[in-house]
Amino acid sequence: MIVHPDIEKYLNDLSPVPHAVLTEMQEAGEARNFPIVGPLVGRLLFTLVKFGHVHNVLECGSGFGYSALWIALALTENGRITCIEYDDKNLSIAKKFFEKAGLFHKATFIKGDAMKIVPKLTDTYDVILNDIDKPQYPKILPLLQNRLRVGGMLITDNILWQGKVTKAAEDNETRAIQKFNRQLLEADQLWNAFLPLRDGLSLSIKLRG
Repeated sequence: MIVHPDIEKYLNDLSPVPHAVLTEMQEAGEARNFPIVGPLVGRLLFTLVKFGHVHNVLECGSGFGYSALWIALALTENGRITCIEYDDKNLSIAKKFFEKAGLFHKATFIKGDAMKIVPKLTDTYDVILNDIDKPQYPKILPLLQNRLRVGGMLITDNILWQGKVTKAAEDNETRAIQKFNRQLLEADQLWNAFLPLRDGLSLSIKLRG
């Protein structure tokens, strides 16, 4: 764990969850042993979307929709989030939770591999959230940069990978994340910040086209 457990518990206890469905989704994730970004990262996503006057969001690797629901709550009524997820079961669960929360009208769900779908998209996005399979991180970065508007933000999860990135990599996932982090810093289009929250987040602003 990156953040000390006592600090994480304190912050979680201090911060109310803004919708009952999010609590239900967190419990569902725990029951399935399915990793979600958790309420602290969720609150950060909500804050970034609200502050940035964001209207159009792309999420790659949506799981069963937990982070997407945080974002949808922050979007204005005419805001949209497009969720790409390869697993049918996860998409079905996500749709049910969005319906239950009364937010289905803000979401578009696409089944498939983000690596194949993103190049076919024609929209540009204010915010893109990247949480796909880790070995694909280096390959998807230029694709996501192309779909991000100038001044927009790319947010990537798991960039610290339980601290494994600090050591010589022994697996494909860690090597890919290490390469991705270097790519971010070497991309002259991007300004980056790294946050040691949960499993690590990178925030990358596109400076130019």
